[in-house]
Amino acid sequence: MRSKVLQAMDIFADERHFRLRLFFEGLLIGALTGALIAVFRYLLEGSEDLRRLAYHWLRTAEPGWFLLYGAAFLLAAFLLAAIVRREPLSSGSGIPQIKGILLGKMHMHWASVLLYKFLGGVLAIGMGLSLGREGPSVQLGASIGQGVSRGRKRSRAEERFLLTAGSGAGLAAAFNAPLAGVMFCLEELQKNFSPLVLMATIAATVAATAVTQLAFGVQPVFHMGELAVMPMGMYGLLILLGAFVGLLGMGFNRMLLFSLDSYDASPLHGWQRPLVPLAAAALLGFVLPEILGGGNRLVDTLVTEHYSVLFLLLLFAGKFLFTMLCFGSGVPGGIFLPMLVLGALGGALFSQLALFLHLMEPAYATNLIVFGMAAYFAAVVKSPVTGSVLIMEMTGSFQHMLALICVSMAAYLVTDMAGGEPVYDALLDRSLRLRERIRKAVRRRRVVAEFVLGPGCRLEGVCIQEAPWPPHCLLVNIRRGEADITPKGGLRLEAGDYIYILTDDTDIAALQVLTTERFTS
Repeated sequence: MRSKVLQAMDIFADERHFRLRLFFEGLLIGALTGALIAVFRYLLEGSEDLRRLAYHWLRTAEPGWFLLYGAAFLLAAFLLAAIVRREPLSSGSGIPQIKGILLGKMHMHWASVLLYKFLGGVLAIGMGLSLGREGPSVQLGASIGQGVSRGRKRSRAEERFLLTAGSGAGLAAAFNAPLAGVMFCLEELQKNFSPLVLMATIAATVAATAVTQLAFGVQPVFHMGELAVMPMGMYGLLILLGAFVGLLGMGFNRMLLFSLDSYDASPLHGWQRPLVPLAAAALLGFVLPEILGGGNRLVDTLVTEHYSVLFLLLLFAGKFLFTMLCFGSGVPGGIFLPMLVLGALGGALFSQLALFLHLMEPAYATNLIVFGMAAYFAAVVKSPVTGSVLIMEMTGSFQHMLALICVSMAAYLVTDMAGGEPVYDALLDRSLRLRERIRKAVRRRRVVAEFVLGPGCRLEGVCIQEAPWPPHCLLVNIRRGEADITPKGGLRLEAGDYIYILTDDTDIAALQVLTTERFTS
């Protein structure tokens, strides 16, 4: 116990040196993550090209080849089941797992997750399942961050910073979006603005993006061309777009959880679970290939092709249901990219309606597709700033920030008024409640955690000795502005204070509740 306290005090004794160390370690993590994600993206893009050629060839192939075709999907089902069984934390998106680790509720073996998440992600997405590359990329980056921390024998407090930095680097490398990687860490993972997290995360995201740009160039993920700047008089239409897409996104979270529950309640086990979406993918490759895979190429075609309203509805319904079928099976893969595709389809539907009612000019149709992606992301994830920045970087539309924020907030408010829960929080809660394998991975460890006191939080204005601390907590340092304050029983805490607490990692969630900003009467 005494050694833990001394270790914590050593960190804060020379914070400038500590920040510099975080910066260079963030650069290392970012470079390693960028290299790994570059290989990951290369394999996924190669498999997508190979899949398109295979389906084109099979349309005229001899019937005997279909036996080999079916055997490939059956083998993939066995391999995916073996991967998830060997490493349970490799299943699903990976982002809820990282949130659970940062809250001290899960434990991760970084080398095992790194290997099996990579293999499982390539196999699942490469076979055409409607899953995104961002979840695996975030978890792969987090694994590298934890690996660097363990290799350099860093403290548990520093490990949390490096793990967060790796997560941001993974997202940045997946989508060529360094700012979105930073905002994702602050808004979704940490839910506070920490200069220590910021130092490591900026270094990691910049380094990761630089590496992936060397491999893939500086072109954005989506090729939307030049977007016309929307006049202020059309912002009312954007609010309607946000509300429309927000309504479309309201059912996403509920259906996602329903899909997971349905698989758990079914008699399907082991290789049978991934076989269901794989069999669907094998069929859809011939009848509706547009909805296979993540779907970034489908977004590009919405700009170049003129689809009818009925076909857009078919694409939306097909992509939505196929995503539920794929994610519910528990195979490795994220939901970012499918969400963005659904948002783009929602924006395309709304633009068709607006054009039919003569509410806008055809030149702005592409704008609504782009803004629809941000709106759907905000409705489902409930991180409007991250969604706006992400879409801005993925499309190269840097002059549309105001419009993106406007439509994202409209969608956010619609789902918030309806009581919608952030998707990753819902998935984390479900995992902690229902998965025995994850519960067995929980371990009690002593860590030094950083929190910032939000205005109106339960600790604001409270004396240290009277604060409702969880058991076994020790306040080791307070930073108020640029000054370090020694914790004393009679000292009253203030909003904006950064507090550093030595505690069990299982108490981190309770401490976040105490320090979170609240509305006061």
